[in-house]
Amino acid sequence: MKAIMVVGTTSHAGKSLITTALCRILSRRGWRVSPFKGQNMALNAYVTPNGGEIGHAQAVQAWAAGVMPCVEMNPILLKPQGDMTSQVIIMGKAVGKVNAADYYEQYFDPGWQAIQEALQRLSHEFDLVVCEGAGSPAEINLKHRDLTNMRVARHLNAPTLLVVDIDRGGAFAHVVGTLELLEPEERALIKGVVINKFRGQRSLLEPGITWLENRTKIPVLGVIPWMEHLFPSEDSLDLLERKPRIKTGSEITIAVIRLPRISNFTDFDALEAEPTVTVKYLMPNQPLGHPDAIIIPGTKTTIADLMLLHKTGMAAEIQHYAAAGGTVLGICGGFQMLGKTIADPEGIEGQEGRYQGLDLLPLKTVITGSKVARQRLVTSNYPQVGLPVAGYEIHQGRSRLLESNEGEKSFSYKPLFDDAGLGIVDVSQSIWGSYLHGLFDNGPWRRAWLNHLRQQRGLPSLPTGVTNYREQREAILNSLADTVEAFLDLSPILPS
Repeated sequence: MKAIMVVGTTSHAGKSLITTALCRILSRRGWRVSPFKGQNMALNAYVTPNGGEIGHAQAVQAWAAGVMPCVEMNPILLKPQGDMTSQVIIMGKAVGKVNAADYYEQYFDPGWQAIQEALQRLSHEFDLVVCEGAGSPAEINLKHRDLTNMRVARHLNAPTLLVVDIDRGGAFAHVVGTLELLEPEERALIKGVVINKFRGQRSLLEPGITWLENRTKIPVLGVIPWMEHLFPSEDSLDLLERKPRIKTGSEITIAVIRLPRISNFTDFDALEAEPTVTVKYLMPNQPLGHPDAIIIPGTKTTIADLMLLHKTGMAAEIQHYAAAGGTVLGICGGFQMLGKTIADPEGIEGQEGRYQGLDLLPLKTVITGSKVARQRLVTSNYPQVGLPVAGYEIHQGRSRLLESNEGEKSFSYKPLFDDAGLGIVDVSQSIWGSYLHGLFDNGPWRRAWLNHLRQQRGLPSLPTGVTNYREQREAILNSLADTVEAFLDLSPILPS
């Protein structure tokens, strides 16, 4: 199998970004390329056309390669859910929940088998597989059970790039230390170093590059300049460092509650790309302020995050904000939180019980063992009738709209789409809830929803005849590939 590997000296070195760029660069050169990450730990997930879950980063890489995402591109996905446990997804399907100490014993062998089988299938369909590692390949306490880095590189005999983040400092030490901790046969696969996130004059870096190449006998194949945020990181640690982008001409502010186990915050990429919108992430203990709308996003642990909102007082702030006429949107787990109660009779998320929601929608939700994971194409009823809306569901829970004979005026709430089970909105269009991820990727629907906010501010409406976010994403992918290609020599690692 023809393959190349991308590993990093640390987490957040830029492996995903470089892998994404390589997929687009090589695709443009005529290769039929597939991305691959053997094991990914992330709460940003995507649902493939056949209903399998993979890391969202691998879906983006597939789009960069111009191919359809499939489960073989990410055969193992771990979704952390607190208390040192994760849900384990193999070949797109949830197979269990395990703590960190037991994962190696229970899932190492079946995981490695899944990785080998996935690579074998990809080899039949693609000319080249671009593999991404995870974290660092030199974690000596974890190497014996590392399924993602040099074990894959050795299995494929793949020429490997080592990416280092120079912006954090200590880059030369990171490179030398990583190489020193690799086994000789692993180090022999490292064909080049990529210095990422460089700010400044290249000439000032040259003495360090010369020293590094003389010291390691490995060439520095690229110095990639700092690029502003293009795609979200695979985990929510990125949100702790991210600051709202200051936009000239921003007119609307949307606050996203940064839940402890926030998932699929890729839902808001399209909003962040809107020139008139500022998206800010708020921790549950921060003041809510006066945004134009609040979004409660998806989460891997709906109940635990809901309880934290109550404990910190954020739940009461959101209720007061809604009572004053503010706009609140809940997506997936956030949708479930907007209801009256959430029940977990089997203890799927932890302790079994029944919990009070935010009581903003007449819903009851029951957490169930079976997971819904599927792509959807529906038609909108609100904020504008007849708009096609594409997205995907990933949730463990079923929500039911309460009837008027249960003490609720359910007639004052309307289905968002032609499938009533996917979401509802109140008659004032203030409280919105939906199970659909990727909602804002639909350009006309996004603009119609934003226009509802703008009308409340007395602002003129934006044109709704816009393309979907995938068109903007294509431009971003091309820009990323152009930048990386200009600063990276790929000739030493490409197969003949």
